[in-house]
Amino acid sequence: MSAVSALEVKDLRLIFHTYAGDVKALDGVDLRVQKGEILGLVGESGCGKSVTALCIAGLLPENAAVTEGAILLDGRDLLKLSKNEIRKARMKDIAFVFQDPMTYLNPVLSIGSQLLETLTDDKKAHMPAFVEMKSKELERRLLSNPESVSAKEELTKLKAGNLKIGRREVNRLAKLEALEYLRIVRLPEPERVFKMYPFELSGGMRQRVMIAMALIRSPKVLLADEITTALDVTVQAQILELLKELRDRIEGAIILITHDLAIVSEVCDRAAVMYAGSIVEEANVDELFANPLHPYTRGLMGAIPRPDVKAMKLESISGSVPDLIYPPSGCRFHPRCPKAFDRCPKVKPPLVEVKPGHRVSCLLYGG
Repeated sequence: MSAVSALEVKDLRLIFHTYAGDVKALDGVDLRVQKGEILGLVGESGCGKSVTALCIAGLLPENAAVTEGAILLDGRDLLKLSKNEIRKARMKDIAFVFQDPMTYLNPVLSIGSQLLETLTDDKKAHMPAFVEMKSKELERRLLSNPESVSAKEELTKLKAGNLKIGRREVNRLAKLEALEYLRIVRLPEPERVFKMYPFELSGGMRQRVMIAMALIRSPKVLLADEITTALDVTVQAQILELLKELRDRIEGAIILITHDLAIVSEVCDRAAVMYAGSIVEEANVDELFANPLHPYTRGLMGAIPRPDVKAMKLESISGSVPDLIYPPSGCRFHPRCPKAFDRCPKVKPPLVEVKPGHRVSCLLYGG
């Protein structure tokens, strides 16, 4: 796996302005995701997982305000981009797959027309992709018929930049590409699915269509937010297996947002645990499950049923998620922490590296 970071979030702080007061939703989020890996972002509902993803994609509501931090994609700070620039970044570099695909698929447009719109709504920006598709098509024709003079001439002109690609040719190539991605996400009879409408597909098929739409532009970062929650166990397993295959196929990174530690252990390379707007622990998945350090992570692990242990008593984390309008001082977990001591309410613990690749935000381990 490459050690090059595809995305880096630094000290991200965000508030929501509400009638009741300012909600301190994110409190110094630090996150790195490397090219070619799946990072699991895990935690209780309301801990800030989805807000972090929406912030990365530039899809925050009007009452949200980033007060501090940076989001670096290939060294470029997304928070400093204009609305038009972040829209272009979403079109090209950042893809989002949401929890309920029916909410985001247009019910009156066919699957094919929505895929084509994804590909062709900015033809100028995606012309290199169409040129590459055309080159592959011509090379296939040459392989099947090495004597084809026309294919040789077209390929020579294309590489020299002298072959013009018209609207009809762009649409034809776009359809071929769309059908190919429907095959990649393992949808049966892609030509038939291409002509169907969202309501004619099952939940799992709609989710595969959303994944195809997300991948079709070869994004640098794919954000997948609770994408298996509404699916039955069998389809869930198929979608997760597909994600693992796509990790090897695409050069970008995948951030999988979930509250299910079993999914993290099955699919992800690394995991980051969130609590009340902060990353409290981050490590390789094998290391995290073998050696959880933060008391919150240990509490989550203790609540997982284990079929190999008879009459196992599941642990629970006392208390509840804090009110983020008036969050606890110091470490936000200290009111619920069984290991809390006198410094915990006074000092916010930094995220420190306790061993290579394993970082934890807890005063028990320094800071």
